[in-house]
Amino acid sequence: MADEKEKPKWQRYLSERNLGKRLLIGFAILMTLAVFIHFKEVRIEMLELDSYAKNYIVAQVDFSFPDDEGTVILKQESARDIGPIYRIDQGMLDKRRYQFENFLIHDQRWRNLLPNATFEELYQGADDVKDLLQSLRFSDNRTLHRLQSLDLLTPEYYPLPSSFDGQNAVFPDGFWEVIQKRLFKKNHQSANITYILSYFQQTDWVLDKDISDQRNLRREVEATVPERFSQIKAGNRIVDQGEKVSQRHVAMLQAMKKAMTENQKIWDPLPLLSSLIFATIITLIGGYYFRNSHKELFYSAHKLLLFATIIILTLVIAKGAEFFLLRNTGGLLEVVRYPLFVPFAAILLCVLLNAEIALFSTCFLAVILGLSLAVDHTRFIAINLITGVVAILASRNLRKRKEVFVVCGKVWLTCIPIFFVYNFSQDVFWNLYTISDLTSTFAFLTLTSILVVGLLPILESIFRVMTDITLMEYMDPNGELLRRLSIEAPGTYQHSLVVGSMAEAAAQAIGADGLFCRVSALYHDIGKLFNPQYFTENQMGEFNMHQLLTPLESAQVILSHVTEGEALAKKHGLPRHFIDIIKEHHGTTLVYYFYCKMAEQEGADAVDEKAFRYPGPKPRSKESAIIMMADTIEAASRSLQEPDEEKITELVERLIREKLQDGQFDDCQLTFEEFQIVKSSIIKSLGVSRHIRVPYPQRDSNQIPSR
Repeated sequence: MADEKEKPKWQRYLSERNLGKRLLIGFAILMTLAVFIHFKEVRIEMLELDSYAKNYIVAQVDFSFPDDEGTVILKQESARDIGPIYRIDQGMLDKRRYQFENFLIHDQRWRNLLPNATFEELYQGADDVKDLLQSLRFSDNRTLHRLQSLDLLTPEYYPLPSSFDGQNAVFPDGFWEVIQKRLFKKNHQSANITYILSYFQQTDWVLDKDISDQRNLRREVEATVPERFSQIKAGNRIVDQGEKVSQRHVAMLQAMKKAMTENQKIWDPLPLLSSLIFATIITLIGGYYFRNSHKELFYSAHKLLLFATIIILTLVIAKGAEFFLLRNTGGLLEVVRYPLFVPFAAILLCVLLNAEIALFSTCFLAVILGLSLAVDHTRFIAINLITGVVAILASRNLRKRKEVFVVCGKVWLTCIPIFFVYNFSQDVFWNLYTISDLTSTFAFLTLTSILVVGLLPILESIFRVMTDITLMEYMDPNGELLRRLSIEAPGTYQHSLVVGSMAEAAAQAIGADGLFCRVSALYHDIGKLFNPQYFTENQMGEFNMHQLLTPLESAQVILSHVTEGEALAKKHGLPRHFIDIIKEHHGTTLVYYFYCKMAEQEGADAVDEKAFRYPGPKPRSKESAIIMMADTIEAASRSLQEPDEEKITELVERLIREKLQDGQFDDCQLTFEEFQIVKSSIIKSLGVSRHIRVPYPQRDSNQIPSR
C-alpha cells in the first residue's frame, strides 16, 4: 500500500481497472479503423460485356490502356510472315531406309569399298541418317529470316531447294555436306557416312506440309508481339449512353481505375486528418455505448482485447479479400459483387461475448465496410446488415460446432429474397448476375463457417472464454471424468447433478450464466474420486470410514478433495473457469463438524482453526457464489426429516446467513437484491427435489380382485 501511495497520481489512475491496457486496446482499434478507412480502393462502375450503357462515361484522368483489338491485328500481321513449313515424307524415308538395308544384304560390294565397316555400323548409321532427315523442316527464305530475327531459328530449319515444285525436291550437294558434318559429331566413321549418304542422295524427295509445326511457329511469333497501348486524354468520352459495351470499353474502364488509384493523394495531411477524425468519432461512440450498456466489456481489458481482435480480424479479412478481388485478372470482381464479411464477426461476437454487443458491432461494421470498400455502398451495407442480424438471431442458442454451418445456411437463404429485390428494382427478374451473386455469397458463407469453426477453439483457449458450445461438450456423460465419477462415486455424481440443476435455475433468475453453472457443477467435486468412501453420499452401509481416523485426519481428507480436484482438473486439461469453481466452491469455510469434535477432545484453545479451513479462495464471481450456496444447501437438505416449505426456507436462510457472516461472499459481486432472488430460486428448486409423496397403503394380496 505504501508503494501504491508513492506512485504519481496519473500512474495510480491508469492502474485502476486496467485503464492503461484498455486505453491501449482502444488506441489499437482507432488506428486500425483509421488505416482501413483511409486506404480506400478507387471504385468505378464496371459495365457488363455486351450490355448497354445506361449513362455515358468520361475519362477522369489521362491514362493508357491495353488495346487488345490493335494487339490482335499486329499479331495476325506478324504471323502472316510465317510461310508453309515442309518436312520429308515419312513413308518415303522408311522406304529408302528399307531399300538400303536390302542393298547391303544382297550386294556385298560394299565390303570391298568399306573393309573396316561392319553391317551393324552401317545399319546404325542408316538409322541416324533417317532420324536426322526426319527431324528437318524446310521453308522459304522470308520465313527463315523472320525466325532468325526473333531468335526462333534452330538447326533443324533449312531453306527450300530451288528445285522444289510444290511436291518434289532434289537437295543440292551443299545440303548433304551439312548433313554429313552433323553426323560426324555422332562418332560415325566418315567413310561409312559418306557411303550411306551417297545412297540416300540418289533420289528425289517428296515434301509434305507440316501444319502442326507451322501453327506452333505462328503462336511463338505472335507471343513475341508486345501488347499495344492506346492513350486516352481526360475528358474524352469512353462509352456513350445506350452504346453496346465491348471488351475495349471494359479494358478502358479498368485502366482508368488503375490510373486513378495510382494518382491518389493518400499521404496529404488533410485526407489523413479526415480519416483519423472519422475513426475517432466511431471509437468514441462505441466506447460510450459499452460504458453505459456493457460495463462487463468496457472495464475488462481481457474481454475488450477479445472484442478488438474480432473487429480487427474482420477488417483485415475484408481488406485482404478486396485486394485479391481487385487484382484478380479472371473476372472475379464482376462475380463477387456483394462480399459478406459482417456475418463472420457477428457469429464470433455473439458466441464469445453476447448478442447485444454483436448487434451493435454489426451495424457499425456494415457501415464502415460499405463506405470504405470498393463496392456498391448502399446495397453492400443493406445485405451485410441484414445477414449480420440473421446470423446473430441464429447463433444465440448454438450448442454444437457443426451448427455454425446451419447458421450460415440460414444466412444464405436470407440472401435469396434480397437479390430478387435488387433485380425487381431494375425491372429484371433473373439474369446471370443473380446466379453469380447466389454462388459468390454461398462461397463466402461456406468460408465463413469454416473460419468460425476453426477460430472458435483458438479464441476460447487464448482468451479463456467458455462458450455454450464448449460447455455442451463438457456435459457429455461419456467423458472420462464424468464416467469415472458416476461409477466410482455415484453418490457424488448424483449430488453434482442436483447442484447443477439448482445453480442453473438460480443463475438464470439473476441473468448470470446458467449453463456454465450447470456444467461446472458436474466437476466441482471430482477431487472425491481419490477417497470416495470417506464422503457420506458414497457410503452405502452403516459403517463410517471416519471412525478409523482422528478429527484432524478426517478434516484433512475432506479438505483434500479441493486440492486433489484442482490437480485432477489440470491433468485432464479442464478449463481455467472449472478449476476456479473447484477451488472456490467451499471458499475458506470451516469443516465445522470435525472442528467441533477436535475441540471437544483437545479443548477449543488447543485447536488451530486454520487446519480445519479450506484453502480458498473465496468465490470471485456470481456463478461461483451460486454454486457454493447450491452445494452447501443440497448437502445439508439431505438431513431434513419430513421436509416442508417452512423447514426448507429456514435451512436455506440459515446457511446463506452463516456464509455471509463468515465473509465468503465478499468478493463475488452479488447484490442484496440478487441474493434474495437466488435464495428464492434455491428454495423453489429444493422444494421440488425434496417434496413429500403421499404414502401408498400396502395392499393385502388376498384383497386383490381376480380377473
